[in-house]
Amino acid sequence: MDKIEHKRFQVGELNLHVAEIGSGPAVLLLHGFPEIWYSWRHQMIALAEAGFHAIAPDFRGYGLSDQPSEPEKAAYYDLVEDTRGLLDALGIEKAFIVAKDFGAFIAYYIGLCHPDRVKGIVTLGVPYKKPGEFPSRDSAPKGLYVRHWQEPGRGLADLGRFDVKTVIRNIYTLFSSSELPVAEEGKEVMDLYDPSIPLPPWFTEDDLQTYSSLYEKSGFVYPMQVPYLCSRRDPGGLAHFSDRTIQAPCLLISGTKDYYLKFPGVEDSIKSGTLQSAVPNLEIKFFPEGSHFVQEQFPEEVNNLVLGFLNQHL
Repeated sequence: MDKIEHKRFQVGELNLHVAEIGSGPAVLLLHGFPEIWYSWRHQMIALAEAGFHAIAPDFRGYGLSDQPSEPEKAAYYDLVEDTRGLLDALGIEKAFIVAKDFGAFIAYYIGLCHPDRVKGIVTLGVPYKKPGEFPSRDSAPKGLYVRHWQEPGRGLADLGRFDVKTVIRNIYTLFSSSELPVAEEGKEVMDLYDPSIPLPPWFTEDDLQTYSSLYEKSGFVYPMQVPYLCSRRDPGGLAHFSDRTIQAPCLLISGTKDYYLKFPGVEDSIKSGTLQSAVPNLEIKFFPEGSHFVQEQFPEEVNNLVLGFLNQHL
C-alpha cells in the first residue's frame, strides 16, 4: 500500500484525485457506492506486480476529488467525460476498464461513447443497461433502498442522522447480505442496521476508518445524486449513443450471493443471453458465495479472473 502514489489532475473545471501504481498497459479502476479508490487496494497491488499500470480515481464529488458546483444537475455522462479527460491528462490513448456497482455503467458508457479508448471492460456485479433504461420504480419493493434514495432529500436525511463512520459501517454490513435492503413501512433504510451483526470478516476496522476519513471529506451530497437521483433524470448526452453496441471484449463477474441479482430483471438478463445483443463480446462468470463486494471479499480469486482477461486481450 505504501507504494501507491496519490496525485491530482485537472480535468475540465475540477481537480480529480487519482491513486496509481505500476507501469505497463493501463487499467482504470472505477468504484461504486459506498466505495472509493481504496476499494481497489487489493487489485492495484496485484496488477502492478503483474506488469500493469493500475489507476484508481475518486469520481467527482467523491473522496479527495473536487465537488461540482451544481450537484443537482449531476449525470452519468459527466463521469464518462471526466474519465475520458483523465485518460487525456495521463497521456493514455487506450486502457482496460475494471468497474463495479454504478461504476460499471460508466465503464460501459465509455465503451459506447469512446470505443477507441477502450481495450476491454471487466465489471463486477452489474450488467449492462442502455442509458435511461433502468427498471421501473413500480417493479421494485416499495421499501427498497434505491426507491427511498431516489426521492429528493430522503437519502441525505436518512444518512444525516448518523456520523459518517456509522453510515459506512451500516451500508457495508447491509450490502454484504444476499438479501435486498428493503425497509418496512414507516422506516428508513438505515433503520435496517442491526448493531449485533459484525462487519464482514474481510473488512477491518482500519478499512472502515479509511473509508470514513475519505467520506468525511466529500460527504454524501454527490453520492446521493450519482447514482441515485440522476438515474431518474433524462440521460442527456448519453441518449445519442443508446442504440450502439459495445464492441470491446467484456467480462462480467457476478457473485452468487450478491443482493443485486435480486433486483427486478437482473438475474434473468444475465442468464437469458439477452445482454449479448448489446454487448456481443461478453463473457460471464459466476463467483460462488461472492457478495456485492466480491473484489474485497475474495481478492486473490478475483485478481486471477481479471488478470486472465487482461492478458488474453493485450
